[in-house]
Amino acid sequence: MTASRRAEDFLELVQRTRRGGLKLYIGFAAGVGKTYRMLEEARALGKHGVDVVLGFVEPHGRAETAALVAGLEVVPRRQVEYRGVTVEEMDLDAILARKPYVCIVDEIPHTNAPGSKNKKRYQDVLDLLAAGINVIGALNIQHLESLKHVVEEASKVAIRETVPDRFVKEAVQVVNLDLAVEDLLDRLKAGKIYAPDKVGWALEHFFQDRNLMTLRELALREVAESVERQSETKARTASGDVRAAHGRVMVCMSSYPPHAETLLRKGSRMAGRLSGDWFVVYVETPKEAPDRIDAEAQRHLLGNIALARELGAEVVRLTARDPAAALIDFARSHGVGHIVIGRSRQPWWRQRLGRSVPLRLLQEAEDLDVHVVSVGGGGANGEDDRT
Repeated sequence: MTASRRAEDFLELVQRTRRGGLKLYIGFAAGVGKTYRMLEEARALGKHGVDVVLGFVEPHGRAETAALVAGLEVVPRRQVEYRGVTVEEMDLDAILARKPYVCIVDEIPHTNAPGSKNKKRYQDVLDLLAAGINVIGALNIQHLESLKHVVEEASKVAIRETVPDRFVKEAVQVVNLDLAVEDLLDRLKAGKIYAPDKVGWALEHFFQDRNLMTLRELALREVAESVERQSETKARTASGDVRAAHGRVMVCMSSYPPHAETLLRKGSRMAGRLSGDWFVVYVETPKEAPDRIDAEAQRHLLGNIALARELGAEVVRLTARDPAAALIDFARSHGVGHIVIGRSRQPWWRQRLGRSVPLRLLQEAEDLDVHVVSVGGGGANGEDDRT
């Protein structure tokens, strides 16, 4: 598809939205051509008479990419002094004041310098969309919050900047920029991705064959699921159907689940595949009242609640003596079809004697799909040693 045709498709999509429309280019690694493709589309939009500006674009010293910037309007970056160093950030206020029809924003997972209005650049993009400005942006698949742990386990490389899954769901169009792993490595070795002095380190760490193949598969799967979600949403809208209740997911969380992060990300991915809402539910028992819970457990609970909200969940705190009964009542009253809970770490005989929460959900919630996740411990009101 030509850049002109891509531009026309995007214009058709955004004309149907009242707020700004978001188009995302997703890649599986640096160097697959996200920035280049966005600039091509910006130039094609300009030829169609569209008012388009570059809000933030980083060519990374690539001559071919830098050449595409020529002739396009660039909004000057905002300079921020941080620890004696001048940092350049996208100037959100300047773009809002300029109010273009389309704004190009690169490196969306970026963390803004302290003192900025928003902590993350994706939040800047949400402000642009809310102001009616259409955005074409880019990110790599490893920066999707729900996939963070999967990528870290596979690559052994820490992912420090992420974007919540709900942000991707904002997009009216998601495009995967695919490239054969062999071709990407050839580009890297030819110095077309990083400076020569960084190529060796990249080949020894992130740019290993195994890592790239895993990331490529994740990117292909994510975009395919995104297209499927959009098709289902359009079909429901056209038929007048409301979102099916069976798409709702509930993740059960205890006061101090060591592996809550894994549970939350599994719930987020499941809700994404089902195109449904999802809840994170914590049942506060009398022994877990705020004045009785220890400081460490309280700190972990608050951290997990913050992550759940970042992933797009609605967090619900219930108070009850019987966690299993409270969880089942909530699921049935809120149209939940899938319950996600961690496997208990207790010996099987103690689970049966004490009737652990996961076991009771399996026995008493026969009308619901209960997913007991093995995460090495931690999870739902009683998924740890207290169940």
